[in-house]
Amino acid sequence: MKKTTRAGMTRKAMTTRLGSWAVALVLAAGLSAGAAAQSAVAPDELVKSVTLEVVDLIAKDKDIRAGNRAKLIGLIEDKVIPHFNFTAMTSLALGQSWRKASAEQKKRLTEEFKTLLVRTYASALAAFSDQKLDFRPLRAKPSDTDVTVQVRVLQPGAQPVPIDYSMEKTAAGWKVYDVMVGGVSLVANYRTEFTNAVRESGIDGLIKNLAAKNRTLEASQPAAPAAKGAPKS
Repeated sequence: MKKTTRAGMTRKAMTTRLGSWAVALVLAAGLSAGAAAQSAVAPDELVKSVTLEVVDLIAKDKDIRAGNRAKLIGLIEDKVIPHFNFTAMTSLALGQSWRKASAEQKKRLTEEFKTLLVRTYASALAAFSDQKLDFRPLRAKPSDTDVTVQVRVLQPGAQPVPIDYSMEKTAAGWKVYDVMVGGVSLVANYRTEFTNAVRESGIDGLIKNLAAKNRTLEASQPAAPAAKGAPKS
């Protein structure tokens, strides 16, 4: 597996890239449908063909467009999560401390990190289904098992936003283990935060911090719109 580039981000810079990472998750959703049947397809072609279908489904789903977050999260859990290697992502974000964690701590860290990513970007996904995308040709040999799939998000009057997927071929198919947006690693973005948390309160402290963030995000999200004709409480 390739090493993730170490890169830091200010909170302001993190916010400016929220939308682009949301696009990245939408694109990643394209890795799902028919993955077993398409395991032999080149990763760039797989991303392109199925992503366009998934983006179209999001754009046409009235519930998601109306703000049905539960349905959107269900879509993410069904389409995105199976094709990300969250264990690899968490280990890269944690750095050297990963080797010091117990099996149970690794499991809990991975679950909390996965939940954090899903909840952070879920509410932003639907807003980006109208973006135009440029899928770049894959620069890799047929025998390569670790590749970078490049996509560009085209923005009117602005420079394209590069989104690069670090993917590796496993027995279960191609898996994403990092996403680079504008040259900044999604995984490395959390590394400083994780390192500081472990230094201050240990691995269990980091787990508690992530769990607290997830509870806060869950509580701050609006409830799904009531169905038409549903009785008011």
